[in-house]
Formats: sequence, structure tokens, C-alpha cells
Amino acid sequence: MEDLLRPLYQERTSQQNTLGVLAVQKNEQNRAFTENFDSILLIIVKEADEPVFIKHYVDRNEETASMYIITEAQLKEWLLLGSNRKVIEWLYHGRILFDRNEYVQELKTEMRDFPFYGRKIKMTIEFAKLIKRYTDGKAFFNDGHFLDAYNHVLHSLHHLARLSVIENGFYPELTVWNQVRHIEPEIYKLYEELLTSDENLQKRLELLFLASEFLIHSRTERGAEHLLSVMKEKEWWTISELLTHEEVMHYAVDLVTLIEYLIDRQLVQVVSVQTKGQGVFHRYYQAKK
Repeated sequence: MEDLLRPLYQERTSQQNTLGVLAVQKNEQNRAFTENFDSILLIIVKEADEPVFIKHYVDRNEETASMYIITEAQLKEWLLLGSNRKVIEWLYHGRILFDRNEYVQELKTEMRDFPFYGRKIKMTIEFAKLIKRYTDGKAFFNDGHFLDAYNHVLHSLHHLARLSVIENGFYPELTVWNQVRHIEPEIYKLYEELLTSDENLQKRLELLFLASEFLIHSRTERGAEHLLSVMKEKEWWTISELLTHEEVMHYAVDLVTLIEYLIDRQLVQVVSVQTKGQGVFHRYYQAKK
């Protein structure tokens, strides 16, 4: 496989724009890890016309390789948001073939040490997704749409699992349930019960809502910490100001549901300000002090 990969990256190592090159080999236990290719070649560059460029190769022995050329800015965004877990795992587990000024090694160290700021925003992204899925799942359940409720609850457990992993200072892997099984068996048990219990679907969901309530509520302040710290920067906010905030916008799609949940938990309060219309008020939001 080295014979296939070397010509693909060798020329680039002499270019100042190239920061690092990593190789990832196929894992027979998890072929999806390398997208069913025999190898992944990950090339990190300072700048490029496209943030992500992909090419596929095959050699005479029918060995396959997928080459990813990724800009530093794109990689840093994925690392901050955790929005491309596969590439993050390639970076974490990949073998370094070229490393300009120990750039890749420092990235790996940063991932291992997991800076607190990155942990805060990642936790709120996952917590917002968790609350959105959980709230929608409960609404479907109350309306008697049990299959739709099941789908949303399953996703909410996945976000709860990722949140637990991040909370404990790790990056969530693609096989996140294997991590959670060791980190927080209680969450793994909920997931297992939902999938394998002999109870009918309605009863399974009912029991899960009861059991997961505490696990979610007990994480609220830490899970919403990033949003609450942003909101404390000024007296009150309109929903539009929050949605367009440069950091909050990363979880804007789930923000309205999260705000309503935090109002219910008495961590955010509503401030009503009179409009020009009689008896109509602007609704502003304020973090509880």
C-alpha cells in the first residue's frame, strides 16, 4: 500500500503550503472507518481553492485509496464543532507520514488535552441537539405517534452519549457506544433497554422518559454553559441577536427549543418590553444571575 500512497503525497511535502500528511489503513473490524477503502491519505494544507478536495485511486493489485486534501481552517472548524467525526478520528489515529514543524503532532496533543473552551461549545452543541430530539420525541409520544417518538428518542440518547464522552474530556468516536459503556454505563443501559426490552414500544418509551429525565436535567447547567456565558455578556437579547451571534450560530438550528427549555428550568428569564401596539410586548431573553 505504501507504493500506492507515496507518489500521491511525496511531491506535496516539498511545498510550503503542505502542513502535514497522515495515512489510515483499513480496519477489518470496522470497514466503514475508511469508507471501505484500503487506505485514506489525509493531507492538511494552509490554503486551497476548495476547503475539501477528494480523489480516489486504485493500483494494479486493486488496492484502493481515498485522498483528502483539507485546509487548516476547515480542519480547525471540524475540531471545534466535532462536525466531521470521521476526519477527526483519522487525524487522531492516523500514522504521520510528513509533519512540517510538528504541526500534526501538536494537533494530536491538543486533541488529547482537549482545551476547556472547545469542550464548552461542543457540550452546548450536543446538549441543544439532545433537548430538541428529546422534546420532539416527548411531543410525538404524547400524541400517540410511538414510532416517530422512538426515532427521536434514539437520536436523543446518541446525543446524550456524545455529551457524556465530551464531559469526561474525550472526543466522541464513531463507535461512541463502546466509549459510553465504560465511561457511563447508566446511559448505555438506557440505550440497551430501548433496543432489546421485551416490553411493548409504548411501555419502553414511557420507562425511558422517566429514567432519562434525571440524566438530562442534572447536565443542564454544564450542557448550556456556553450559551449562558454568552447571554451574560449583556443585559438582554432578542432571539435574532442570539441566532446571529458568531458562536451561538453553530447551534442556531436547535436554539429556540433550547431557550424554551432553559426558561422552564429557570436558568433564562423572559423580559417583556412594550411595543407601539397596545398590549403587545417584545420578548427578550436574559440569563438568570
